[in-house]
Amino acid sequence: MVLEEILSIFLGIFTDYTLRYVALGSAILGVTSGALGCFTVLRKQSLFGDALSHAALPGIGFAYLFAGTKDSLLLMLGAAVFAWFGGIITLAITSTTRIKQDAALGITLSVFFGLGIVLLTYLQSTGGASQGGLDRFLFGQAASLIETDVINLGILAAGCFVVLIIFFKELKIATFDSAFGQSLGFPTKYLSALLTSVIVVAVVIGLHTVGVVLMVSMLIAPAAAARQWISSLKSMLILSAIFGGVSGVIGSMISSTAEGMSTGPVIVITITTILDISLFFSPKNGYLFQYVRKRKQHQNYLNEISTISGENSKN
Repeated sequence: MVLEEILSIFLGIFTDYTLRYVALGSAILGVTSGALGCFTVLRKQSLFGDALSHAALPGIGFAYLFAGTKDSLLLMLGAAVFAWFGGIITLAITSTTRIKQDAALGITLSVFFGLGIVLLTYLQSTGGASQGGLDRFLFGQAASLIETDVINLGILAAGCFVVLIIFFKELKIATFDSAFGQSLGFPTKYLSALLTSVIVVAVVIGLHTVGVVLMVSMLIAPAAAARQWISSLKSMLILSAIFGGVSGVIGSMISSTAEGMSTGPVIVITITTILDISLFFSPKNGYLFQYVRKRKQHQNYLNEISTISGENSKN
C-alpha cells in the first residue's frame, strides 16, 4: 500500500499539471541555490544570503507600487535590484568602515526588511498587497507556479551557471585566498560584486517557492551537507546542487499529499533532514564515525597501557 502511494505521487509529476511545475520550479531553486551556496558557506558568509533575501522584499513592494501590476517578471526585477543594492551596501560598509561583516549584514537585513514590511503594510491597507499576491513572497507559494514562471526561473538559473562556469577559476581563488588572488592581479572587489549578483539571482528564484524568510536555508543547508562528504570545490558544487534539487522534488511530492500543506517549509525540512544525515553518517566528519574512531583510539591506548604494564611486571 505504501509503495503504491509513493509510486502514485511520483507518477503525479508527469500527469498532474500543478505538481509537475511545482516540482520543476523547486528543483531549479534547489540546484541553483545549492551550487551558489557553496561559495557563501566557504567564504563564511552564510548570513549574506539571508541579508539579500530580506533586502529583496522592499523591491517587490516598490515594483508593485509604481507599476500597479503583479507581473512576476516585474516583481522579480524589483526584488533583484533591491537585493543587489543591499549586497553592494554590505560590501561597501565592510570595506570602507570599521564595521565588521556580521554587523553590516545585521544592519542591511533589518533595515531593508523593515522597509519591506512597512511597504506591505501600506499596500495591505489599500488592498494592494492582498490583491497583488505580494504577501506570498514572505513564506513562498510554490503551488502558484505555472509554466511561464518555471521557464523564467530556468532562464535565470542557466544564466547563473554560465557565469559560474566562465569565472569558476577566479571565483575559486577569491573564495579561498582573496589576498593571493589580488597579488596575482585578479580584481577581487569586482569578483565579489559578481558573486553577489549571481547569488541575488538565486534569491530571486527562491522567492516564489520558499519566500524571503526561508531562502537562507536553501543557500546554506545543501552546501553544508555536501561539505561533510567532499572537500573538492568542484565536486562539492555538484553534490550540493544534487542535494538541493532532490530536496526540492521530494518536498514538492510530500506537500502534495495533504491539502493546504505549504511546499516551501516542507522543502526546507527535507534539505535539513539531508543535512542531519550528513552530519551523523558521513565517513570523514560524521558524528557516528568520529565516535567510532575515538572509541577505537581509546581502546588502542588501553591495550598499549596494558602491554607496557605487563612487560614492566615481567621485568
